[in-house]
Amino acid sequence: MTTLSLNITCTEGGTAGNVIANRLSENPDYSVLVIEAGGSNVDVVDITVPFYGPRAVPDTPQDWNYTTTPQVNLNGRSLAYPRGFVLGGSSSVNDMVYTRGSKEDFDRFARVTGDEGWTWDSLVPYMRMNERFSPPVDHHNATDQFNPAVHGFSGIDAVSLAGFPTSIDSRVIETTTESKEFPFNLDMNSGYQLGIGWVQTTIKNGSRSSSATSYLASEFIASRPSLNVLLHARVTRVLQSGLKTFRTVELVQDINGKRFTLTAKKEVILSAGTIGTPSILLHSGIGNSSTLTSLGIEPLHDLPSVGQNLSDHALVALSWLVNSNDTFETAGRNTTLAEEEFDQWNTTRTGPLVDTPTSHLGWLRIARDEDSTSIFEDFPDPAAGPNTSHYEFVVSNGFVGPTPPTGNFLTITVALVSPLSRGTVTLNSSDPLSAPLINPNFLDHELDVFILRAAIRSAMRFVATPAWANYIISPVDVNVNATDAELDEYIHNKAGAVYHPVGTASMSPKGASYGVVDPDLRVKGLSGLRVVDISVAPFIPAAHTQAPTYFIAERAAYLVKEYWN
Repeated sequence: MTTLSLNITCTEGGTAGNVIANRLSENPDYSVLVIEAGGSNVDVVDITVPFYGPRAVPDTPQDWNYTTTPQVNLNGRSLAYPRGFVLGGSSSVNDMVYTRGSKEDFDRFARVTGDEGWTWDSLVPYMRMNERFSPPVDHHNATDQFNPAVHGFSGIDAVSLAGFPTSIDSRVIETTTESKEFPFNLDMNSGYQLGIGWVQTTIKNGSRSSSATSYLASEFIASRPSLNVLLHARVTRVLQSGLKTFRTVELVQDINGKRFTLTAKKEVILSAGTIGTPSILLHSGIGNSSTLTSLGIEPLHDLPSVGQNLSDHALVALSWLVNSNDTFETAGRNTTLAEEEFDQWNTTRTGPLVDTPTSHLGWLRIARDEDSTSIFEDFPDPAAGPNTSHYEFVVSNGFVGPTPPTGNFLTITVALVSPLSRGTVTLNSSDPLSAPLINPNFLDHELDVFILRAAIRSAMRFVATPAWANYIISPVDVNVNATDAELDEYIHNKAGAVYHPVGTASMSPKGASYGVVDPDLRVKGLSGLRVVDISVAPFIPAAHTQAPTYFIAERAAYLVKEYWN
C-alpha cells in the first residue's frame, strides 16, 4: 500500500497510488511517502516480459493470493482472485491491456455523482496526461491500427500497439469486412468502442510499463527528495487523530506484527484497491456499525456502504482446434524454441515475447431481436448507453491456460462487461492481517447469464465466417448445437473472473446518505481521509480497468492540489 506522509498525505504503491505520489511530488513543498506492502518490481522476469504476463499471478510472491468465497452460481467453486502484491500493484501483474471504456461509462459517472468533472469530455485531458503513445518495437506504420487524434503522446505511462504479428491477424480483420455483426473499429479508445480492433497495451520497448516503471521511474525518485518509497510495509488501519479526522496510518513491517504509525499534516490518501481499501476502512472502524460491533471492532464512523457494490467482469474462454502450427503451443512444447525466444527478447527486445497473448479485442452488444426482446422487457439495459458493449471478445493465437499435449488452437475469451450482479468485501476477523471475505457474487442476475450465452453464440458465428474456412477444425469442448440450458450449464461450470473488481468505496453525490466517498473522493463525513483507486467507481466500466484507474487518479491528484492550494 502507499502512503503520502509527514507533509501532505498517505497512499499506496499501486496503479493509482503511484500516480498520486508522482503528481503531488511535482510540488517540492509536498513530502510524499509511498508505502507498499509488497516488494520491488525490478528484475522480476514474469512481470517484465509481456508474453509472460499470465505467469505473474496467481500463487506467486507478487500476488496477495486471495480467493473468493464459494460462488453459488459457479457451482460452489472458489476462484483464485489475484491482486498485485508488488510495487505498481496490479499494473505490475495484469495483462497490460489499455482500454478506456466508452464515453457513456463516464458520462454515467457524472450523472450519478452530480459532478460534471467525471464526464468523458472532462476526463480527456487527464487521459492524455497519463498516456505516452509510442510506436511498437518493430516501428511499423500502424496508422491503420489506431487513430492518433484520440491519444496522448507526452504523458507518463507508455501505451503501444502489438510489436510482433501473429498468423491470425489478417483473418480477424477480414472477418470485419465479411459480417455486419463484427464491424471494424479503428480505435476503441476514442470513446466509441463498439466493433473489432487491434489491442493496445501498456508496453514500452518490448517490456511492461506499469505505474512503478513510469510514475515512480528512477528519474523521478532521484530528482525529488520529497518523494520516498517504503517497501514491505503493510498498512493495517487508519487511525483517528481528532474528531471525525483520520490523518494517521498504522503499519507493520514484519511477521511478528510490530506496529508503527505515521501522521500526515494534511490528509491520508488510501489507494489500496477494491479489495484492500474497504478492508482497511472496516478494520479502522469505518463501515456498518452493527457489523463492526459483532466482529469486536469499535465503530468510529457509520458508513454502511463500505465494502458493498463489488462488481467484476465474468469470462468464459472458448478454444478451437485449428489447422496451423504457427500458434503459441509450438513454443509451449519446444523448450529449445522457448529459450531462443527468450534470448531474442533479452538481447534485442524483439520477437514474439514483446506482446501479450492478446492480439485483438471486440466490444459488442446483444441485438434487439426475437431472442432478446423479452428479457429486455423484464430488465433495463445494463450498459451505460446504446454505444456501450454488453460483452467483449479477447482473441488469442493459441490456447489460454496450460498448454495441451497436442494440437494447435485459437481462443476467444468472451467476457461480460456490463454486469448487473453485485457482491461484497467483508471481514470475518478483527485481525487486520487476515484476508477479507471476497464475494463477487458472479452470475447472480439472470441477465448476466443470458448475455454470456449470447456472447458464446456470437463467438461461434465469428469463427464460422469465410475468413476462417479451412482454418477452424472443431471446438474444444463447446457443442455448437447446444441448447440454451446446455450452454447455461457450461457457463456455470466454466465461468471465471477477469479480475477487474470495482465499486467497494463508491462515489455518490455530496450529501447523499449512501456511498463511501463524495465526488471529490473524500470519505463521507470525515476529514483528512480520501480514497483514490478504482474502488470509487459507482459502476464497472466496459473496459479493462487499468486505464480508467490511471485517469481517475490523474484527476484526483488535481482535486487534491486544488483543495490544498
